[in-house]
Amino acid sequence: MLNVSLVALGGAIGAAARYGVSLAFGSRADAWPWATFAINVSGSFLIGLLAGWLSSRGAVGEPWRLFIGVGILGGFTTFSAYSLETLRLIERQDYTGAALYSLGSVIAGLIAVAIGFTIAPKVTP
Repeated sequence: MLNVSLVALGGAIGAAARYGVSLAFGSRADAWPWATFAINVSGSFLIGLLAGWLSSRGAVGEPWRLFIGVGILGGFTTFSAYSLETLRLIERQDYTGAALYSLGSVIAGLIAVAIGFTIAPKVTP
């Protein structure tokens, strides 16, 4: 039950943070989805940091993985919104924007995870 509570609390925090970022960016349905892009890239970076930090913690890090990784970052990142926004770009026949957004999100996300994973051991005790 503790694990479920950790995920649920983290998910609520992550979802609220995602909503806050969306408000800060002032997202519009007809604009390029900068908020979701920023959320996905920063979430990828943060999960890379977490994974790098947890890689040396073993089972001791499991509550942190559940709370931060599954909960907060799971509630924060937005793959379903990313997919919908890509479809909306395609529907508007903005094929270049859809391709750049789709590929850019994946590539930038992978780079962010790699950077986070690489620097975590250097910046955490």
